[in-house]
Amino acid sequence: MKAKLKPRINLEDRTPLETVIPISTPFIVFVDPASSCNFKCSFCPTGHRAMIAETGRYQGAMKFEIFQKVIDDLGAFDKPLKVLRLYKDGEPFLNKRLADMIAYAKQSGFCDYIDTTTNGTFITPERMGPVIEAGLDKINISVDGMTQEQYLRFTGFKFDFDKLVENVKWLYENKGDLEISIKIPGELITDAQRQEFLDTFGDHCDRIFIENFAPCWPEFDIEKHTGVKIQTGIYQQEIGTTDTCPYIFYSYSVNADGLVSSCFLDWGRKLIVGDVRQQSMEEIWNSDKMNALRLQHLEGRRCENGTCSNCGQLTHCLPDNIDAFRPMLLERFRKLVPTDPNVPAPGGRRVPRPIAAE
Repeated sequence: MKAKLKPRINLEDRTPLETVIPISTPFIVFVDPASSCNFKCSFCPTGHRAMIAETGRYQGAMKFEIFQKVIDDLGAFDKPLKVLRLYKDGEPFLNKRLADMIAYAKQSGFCDYIDTTTNGTFITPERMGPVIEAGLDKINISVDGMTQEQYLRFTGFKFDFDKLVENVKWLYENKGDLEISIKIPGELITDAQRQEFLDTFGDHCDRIFIENFAPCWPEFDIEKHTGVKIQTGIYQQEIGTTDTCPYIFYSYSVNADGLVSSCFLDWGRKLIVGDVRQQSMEEIWNSDKMNALRLQHLEGRRCENGTCSNCGQLTHCLPDNIDAFRPMLLERFRKLVPTDPNVPAPGGRRVPRPIAAE
Protein backbone atom coordinates (compact mmCIF):
# COMPACT_ATOMS: atom_id res chain seq x y z
CA MET A 1 0.00 0.00 0.00
CA LYS A 2 1.43 3.35 -1.06
CA ALA A 3 -0.62 5.47 1.35
CA LYS A 4 0.34 6.12 4.95
CA LEU A 5 -2.08 4.74 7.52
CA LYS A 6 -2.62 8.14 9.05
CA PRO A 7 -5.57 10.31 10.19
CA ARG A 8 -6.58 13.32 8.13
CA ILE A 9 -5.56 15.75 10.87
CA ASN A 10 -1.90 16.43 11.58
CA LEU A 11 -1.02 15.33 15.10
CA GLU A 12 2.69 16.09 14.84
CA ASP A 13 4.55 19.40 15.25
CA ARG A 14 1.56 21.23 16.69
CA THR A 15 2.11 24.66 18.21
CA PRO A 16 1.77 24.55 22.02
CA LEU A 17 -1.20 26.89 22.41
CA GLU A 18 -0.21 27.89 25.93
CA THR A 19 2.83 29.64 24.45
CA VAL A 20 0.88 31.83 21.99
CA ILE A 21 -2.60 32.59 23.42
CA PRO A 22 -3.97 35.20 22.82
CA ILE A 23 -3.34 34.82 19.08
CA SER A 24 -3.45 37.94 16.93
CA THR A 25 -3.94 36.04 13.65
CA PRO A 26 -6.11 32.90 13.60
CA PHE A 27 -4.32 29.74 12.59
CA ILE A 28 -7.36 28.34 10.77
CA VAL A 29 -10.42 29.93 9.17
CA PHE A 30 -13.26 27.67 8.05
CA VAL A 31 -15.26 29.02 5.12
CA ASP A 32 -18.31 27.05 4.00
CA PRO A 33 -18.72 27.12 0.20
CA ALA A 34 -22.17 25.54 0.56
CA SER A 35 -24.27 24.84 3.64
CA SER A 36 -26.39 22.20 1.94
CA CYS A 37 -25.53 18.65 0.90
CA ASN A 38 -26.77 16.15 -1.64
CA PHE A 39 -26.46 13.36 0.93
CA LYS A 40 -28.85 12.71 3.84
CA CYS A 41 -26.38 11.03 6.18
CA SER A 42 -27.92 9.74 9.40
CA PHE A 43 -24.72 10.55 11.27
CA CYS A 44 -24.59 14.25 10.28
CA PRO A 45 -26.95 17.10 11.24
CA THR A 46 -27.01 18.47 7.69
CA GLY A 47 -28.55 15.18 6.54
CA HIS A 48 -31.63 15.75 8.68
CA ARG A 49 -33.58 18.22 6.55
CA ALA A 50 -36.46 18.86 8.97
CA MET A 51 -34.12 19.45 11.88
CA ILE A 52 -32.00 21.88 9.87
CA ALA A 53 -35.12 23.73 8.71
CA GLU A 54 -36.01 24.34 12.36
CA THR A 55 -32.75 26.24 12.85
CA GLY A 56 -33.67 28.68 10.11
CA ARG A 57 -30.16 28.54 8.75
CA TYR A 58 -29.41 29.50 5.17
CA GLN A 59 -29.30 26.54 2.82
CA GLY A 60 -27.31 27.18 -0.33
CA ALA A 61 -24.01 28.22 -1.85
CA MET A 62 -21.87 31.14 -0.70
CA LYS A 63 -21.93 34.08 -3.07
CA PHE A 64 -18.54 34.74 -4.60
CA GLU A 65 -18.67 38.39 -3.51
CA ILE A 66 -18.94 37.33 0.13
CA PHE A 67 -15.98 35.02 -0.30
CA GLN A 68 -13.93 37.80 -1.87
CA LYS A 69 -14.77 40.02 1.10
CA VAL A 70 -13.60 37.32 3.52
CA ILE A 71 -10.28 36.87 1.73
CA ASP A 72 -9.67 40.59 1.28
CA ASP A 73 -10.31 41.10 4.99
CA LEU A 74 -7.59 38.60 5.88
CA GLY A 75 -5.03 41.11 4.65
CA ALA A 76 -5.57 43.14 7.83
CA PHE A 77 -4.01 40.42 9.99
CA ASP A 78 -0.30 40.63 10.75
CA LYS A 79 0.54 37.32 9.03
CA PRO A 80 -1.07 34.80 6.68
CA LEU A 81 -3.38 32.07 7.96
CA LYS A 82 -1.82 28.67 8.43
CA VAL A 83 -4.91 27.02 6.89
CA LEU A 84 -7.96 28.15 4.95
CA ARG A 85 -10.42 25.27 5.31
CA LEU A 86 -13.10 25.36 2.61
CA TYR A 87 -15.56 23.14 4.43
CA LYS A 88 -18.01 23.26 7.31
CA ASP A 89 -21.61 22.08 7.08
CA GLY A 90 -22.24 21.07 3.47
CA GLU A 91 -20.73 19.62 0.33
CA PRO A 92 -18.20 22.19 -1.00
CA PHE A 93 -18.50 21.08 -4.62
CA LEU A 94 -22.15 22.16 -4.66
CA ASN A 95 -20.66 25.62 -5.09
CA LYS A 96 -19.86 25.74 -8.80
CA ARG A 97 -17.25 28.46 -8.19
CA LEU A 98 -15.15 26.40 -5.79
CA ALA A 99 -12.14 26.47 -8.13
CA ASP A 100 -12.47 30.25 -8.45
CA MET A 101 -12.53 30.53 -4.67
CA ILE A 102 -9.34 28.52 -4.33
CA ALA A 103 -7.60 30.53 -7.03
CA TYR A 104 -8.66 33.85 -5.48
CA ALA A 105 -7.46 32.81 -2.03
CA LYS A 106 -4.17 31.48 -3.38
CA GLN A 107 -3.44 34.64 -5.34
CA SER A 108 -4.16 36.82 -2.30
CA GLY A 109 -1.13 35.55 -0.38
CA PHE A 110 -3.20 35.71 2.82
CA CYS A 111 -3.20 31.96 3.53
CA ASP A 112 -0.39 29.42 3.43
CA TYR A 113 -2.48 26.30 2.84
CA ILE A 114 -5.95 25.46 1.52
CA ASP A 115 -7.84 22.23 2.04
CA THR A 116 -11.37 20.90 1.69
CA THR A 117 -13.47 17.83 2.48
CA THR A 118 -15.91 16.15 0.10
CA ASN A 119 -18.25 13.18 -0.09
CA GLY A 120 -16.68 12.31 -3.45
CA THR A 121 -19.75 12.80 -5.64
CA PHE A 122 -18.16 15.51 -7.75
CA ILE A 123 -14.49 14.51 -7.95
CA THR A 124 -14.75 14.01 -11.69
CA PRO A 125 -11.97 15.09 -14.06
CA GLU A 126 -14.20 17.97 -15.21
CA ARG A 127 -14.64 19.33 -11.68
CA MET A 128 -11.27 18.39 -10.19
CA GLY A 129 -9.09 19.61 -13.05
CA PRO A 130 -9.78 23.33 -12.35
CA VAL A 131 -9.48 22.74 -8.60
CA ILE A 132 -6.04 21.17 -8.99
CA GLU A 133 -4.96 23.98 -11.31
CA ALA A 134 -6.23 26.58 -8.82
CA GLY A 135 -3.77 25.27 -6.25
CA LEU A 136 -5.73 23.24 -3.67
CA ASP A 137 -3.20 21.76 -1.23
CA LYS A 138 -5.22 18.90 0.24
CA ILE A 139 -8.52 17.12 -0.28
CA ASN A 140 -10.15 14.84 2.29
CA ILE A 141 -12.47 12.31 0.68
CA SER A 142 -15.12 10.75 2.91
CA VAL A 143 -16.12 7.25 1.84
CA ASP A 144 -19.48 6.20 3.31
CA GLY A 145 -19.73 2.54 2.38
CA MET A 146 -18.20 -0.08 0.12
CA THR A 147 -21.35 -0.89 -1.85
CA GLN A 148 -24.23 1.02 -3.39
CA GLU A 149 -26.55 -0.61 -0.86
CA GLN A 150 -24.50 0.66 2.10
CA TYR A 151 -24.45 4.16 0.66
CA LEU A 152 -28.22 4.13 0.20
CA ARG A 153 -28.72 2.93 3.78
CA PHE A 154 -26.49 5.50 5.47
CA THR A 155 -26.59 8.50 3.11
CA GLY A 156 -29.99 8.18 1.44
CA PHE A 157 -28.21 8.61 -1.90
CA LYS A 158 -28.03 6.22 -4.84
CA PHE A 159 -24.27 6.34 -5.26
CA ASP A 160 -22.13 4.88 -8.03
CA PHE A 161 -19.34 3.36 -5.94
CA ASP A 162 -17.45 1.96 -8.92
CA LYS A 163 -17.39 5.44 -10.47
CA LEU A 164 -15.97 6.83 -7.23
CA VAL A 165 -13.10 4.34 -7.35
CA GLU A 166 -12.46 5.23 -10.99
CA ASN A 167 -12.43 8.96 -10.21
CA VAL A 168 -10.12 8.52 -7.22
CA LYS A 169 -7.65 6.65 -9.42
CA TRP A 170 -7.76 9.44 -12.00
CA LEU A 171 -7.31 12.05 -9.30
CA TYR A 172 -4.26 10.32 -7.85
CA GLU A 173 -2.66 10.02 -11.27
CA ASN A 174 -3.23 13.71 -12.04
CA LYS A 175 -2.98 15.33 -8.60
CA GLY A 176 0.31 17.15 -8.97
CA ASP A 177 1.18 18.56 -5.53
CA LEU A 178 -2.32 17.95 -4.15
CA GLU A 179 -2.39 15.68 -1.08
CA ILE A 180 -5.22 13.14 -1.06
CA SER A 181 -6.58 11.77 2.21
CA ILE A 182 -9.32 9.12 2.30
CA LYS A 183 -11.24 7.96 5.36
CA ILE A 184 -14.26 5.84 6.20
CA PRO A 185 -16.21 5.39 9.44
CA GLY A 186 -15.65 1.80 10.53
CA GLU A 187 -19.23 1.54 11.74
CA LEU A 188 -20.50 1.72 8.15
CA ILE A 189 -18.75 -1.45 6.96
CA THR A 190 -18.21 -5.05 7.99
CA ASP A 191 -14.96 -6.32 9.47
CA ALA A 192 -14.10 -8.00 6.16
CA GLN A 193 -14.66 -4.73 4.30
CA ARG A 194 -12.04 -2.94 6.38
CA GLN A 195 -9.27 -4.67 4.49
CA GLU A 196 -11.21 -4.26 1.25
CA PHE A 197 -11.30 -0.49 1.87
CA LEU A 198 -7.53 -0.37 2.32
CA ASP A 199 -6.95 -2.57 -0.73
CA THR A 200 -9.32 -0.51 -2.90
CA PHE A 201 -7.96 2.95 -2.10
CA GLY A 202 -4.57 2.40 -0.45
CA ASP A 203 -2.56 2.74 -3.66
CA HIS A 204 -4.47 5.80 -4.85
CA CYS A 205 -4.06 8.32 -2.04
CA ASP A 206 -1.39 9.75 0.26
CA ARG A 207 -2.98 8.91 3.59
CA ILE A 208 -5.83 6.61 4.54
CA PHE A 209 -7.61 5.79 7.78
CA ILE A 210 -10.58 3.96 9.27
CA GLU A 211 -12.20 6.30 11.77
CA ASN A 212 -14.95 5.89 14.34
CA PHE A 213 -18.11 7.90 14.76
CA ALA A 214 -17.74 10.71 17.28
CA PRO A 215 -20.44 12.75 19.06
CA CYS A 216 -18.74 15.95 17.94
CA TRP A 217 -21.76 18.11 17.11
CA PRO A 218 -23.37 19.88 20.07
CA GLU A 219 -27.03 19.03 20.58
CA PHE A 220 -26.96 16.23 17.99
CA ASP A 221 -27.28 12.71 19.39
CA ILE A 222 -25.39 10.63 16.88
CA GLU A 223 -26.01 7.41 18.80
CA LYS A 224 -29.77 8.03 18.68
CA HIS A 225 -29.73 8.80 14.97
CA THR A 226 -27.51 5.89 13.94
CA GLY A 227 -28.14 3.23 16.56
CA VAL A 228 -24.37 2.93 17.04
CA LYS A 229 -22.95 2.82 20.57
CA ILE A 230 -19.77 4.89 20.65
CA GLN A 231 -17.12 3.39 22.92
CA THR A 232 -13.82 4.88 21.77
CA GLY A 233 -12.51 8.09 20.24
CA ILE A 234 -12.61 8.97 16.56
CA TYR A 235 -9.09 7.58 15.97
CA GLN A 236 -9.59 4.51 18.17
CA GLN A 237 -7.98 6.29 21.11
CA GLU A 238 -9.38 6.17 24.64
CA ILE A 239 -12.02 8.77 25.36
CA GLY A 240 -10.39 11.64 27.23
CA THR A 241 -11.42 14.68 29.21
CA THR A 242 -10.80 18.22 28.00
CA ASP A 243 -12.66 21.02 29.71
CA THR A 244 -11.37 24.09 27.86
CA CYS A 245 -12.11 24.37 24.16
CA PRO A 246 -8.85 25.13 22.31
CA TYR A 247 -10.48 25.77 18.92
CA ILE A 248 -12.00 29.14 19.83
CA PHE A 249 -8.50 30.47 20.52
CA TYR A 250 -7.08 29.71 17.06
CA SER A 251 -10.01 29.38 14.65
CA TYR A 252 -13.46 30.57 13.66
CA SER A 253 -15.89 29.87 10.83
CA VAL A 254 -17.67 31.80 8.09
CA ASN A 255 -20.99 30.22 7.20
CA ALA A 256 -22.27 30.19 3.64
CA ASP A 257 -24.44 33.28 4.17
CA GLY A 258 -21.66 35.33 5.78
CA LEU A 259 -22.64 34.85 9.42
CA VAL A 260 -19.56 33.98 11.48
CA SER A 261 -19.58 31.20 14.08
CA SER A 262 -17.02 30.87 16.83
CA CYS A 263 -17.02 27.11 16.22
CA PHE A 264 -16.80 24.94 13.11
CA LEU A 265 -19.37 22.57 14.66
CA ASP A 266 -22.04 25.25 15.00
CA TRP A 267 -24.62 23.55 12.79
CA GLY A 268 -27.52 25.13 14.71
CA ARG A 269 -26.18 28.71 14.46
CA LYS A 270 -26.13 29.22 18.22
CA LEU A 271 -22.54 30.45 18.41
CA ILE A 272 -22.78 33.42 16.03
CA VAL A 273 -20.23 36.14 16.82
CA GLY A 274 -20.51 38.40 13.78
CA ASP A 275 -21.46 38.97 10.15
CA VAL A 276 -18.71 39.42 7.58
CA ARG A 277 -21.13 41.30 5.33
CA GLN A 278 -21.18 44.08 7.90
CA GLN A 279 -17.93 43.64 9.85
CA SER A 280 -14.33 42.84 9.03
CA MET A 281 -12.81 39.47 9.80
CA GLU A 282 -10.31 41.14 12.14
CA GLU A 283 -13.09 42.97 13.98
CA ILE A 284 -14.99 39.72 14.52
CA TRP A 285 -11.87 37.84 15.65
CA ASN A 286 -11.28 40.46 18.34
CA SER A 287 -14.96 41.09 19.10
CA ASP A 288 -16.52 41.23 22.55
CA LYS A 289 -18.66 38.20 21.73
CA MET A 290 -15.69 36.09 20.73
CA ASN A 291 -13.68 37.17 23.76
CA ALA A 292 -16.62 36.60 26.10
CA LEU A 293 -16.74 32.98 24.96
CA ARG A 294 -12.98 32.56 25.38
CA LEU A 295 -13.14 34.06 28.84
CA GLN A 296 -16.02 31.82 29.80
CA HIS A 297 -13.90 28.78 28.97
CA LEU A 298 -10.77 30.10 30.69
CA GLU A 299 -12.79 30.75 33.84
CA GLY A 300 -13.85 27.09 33.89
CA ARG A 301 -17.47 27.85 33.04
CA ARG A 302 -17.83 25.95 29.77
CA CYS A 303 -20.64 23.79 31.15
CA GLU A 304 -22.69 26.92 31.85
CA ASN A 305 -22.88 27.38 28.09
CA GLY A 306 -25.98 25.74 26.66
CA THR A 307 -24.21 24.76 23.45
CA CYS A 308 -20.61 24.10 24.47
CA SER A 309 -21.57 22.06 27.53
CA ASN A 310 -22.33 18.85 25.65
CA CYS A 311 -19.71 19.02 22.90
CA GLY A 312 -18.17 15.61 22.23
CA GLN A 313 -15.36 17.13 20.17
CA LEU A 314 -13.48 17.73 23.41
CA THR A 315 -13.76 14.14 24.61
CA HIS A 316 -13.60 12.08 21.43
CA CYS A 317 -11.49 13.96 18.86
CA LEU A 318 -8.01 14.59 20.33
CA PRO A 319 -8.18 18.36 20.81
CA ASP A 320 -5.17 20.28 22.08
CA ASN A 321 -5.48 20.28 25.87
CA ILE A 322 -4.80 23.59 27.62
CA ASP A 323 -6.60 22.77 30.88
CA ALA A 324 -3.42 22.69 32.97
CA PHE A 325 -2.46 26.16 31.74
CA ARG A 326 -5.84 27.78 32.29
CA PRO A 327 -4.94 29.91 35.37
CA MET A 328 -1.88 31.31 33.61
CA LEU A 329 -3.77 31.89 30.37
CA LEU A 330 -6.65 33.55 32.20
CA GLU A 331 -4.29 36.00 33.87
CA ARG A 332 -2.56 36.74 30.56
CA PHE A 333 -5.85 37.07 28.72
CA ARG A 334 -7.23 39.57 31.22
CA LYS A 335 -4.10 41.68 30.95
CA LEU A 336 -3.83 41.71 27.18
CA VAL A 337 -7.40 41.50 25.89
CA PRO A 338 -9.97 44.26 26.49
CA THR A 339 -13.25 42.67 27.57
CA ASP A 340 -16.72 44.00 28.32
CA PRO A 341 -18.23 42.18 31.33
CA ASN A 342 -21.74 43.02 30.10
CA VAL A 343 -21.39 41.05 26.84
CA PRO A 344 -22.65 37.48 27.23
CA ALA A 345 -20.94 34.56 25.57
CA PRO A 346 -22.91 33.11 22.65
CA GLY A 347 -24.31 29.64 23.13
CA GLY A 348 -27.61 29.63 24.95
CA ARG A 349 -28.57 30.75 28.40
CA ARG A 350 -26.87 33.80 29.85
CA VAL A 351 -24.97 33.36 33.10
CA PRO A 352 -23.62 36.51 34.79
CA ARG A 353 -19.85 36.63 34.84
CA PRO A 354 -18.14 37.99 37.95
CA ILE A 355 -15.80 40.88 37.37
CA ALA A 356 -12.28 40.11 38.51
CA ALA A 357 -10.81 42.34 41.20
CA GLU A 358 -8.11 44.66 39.95
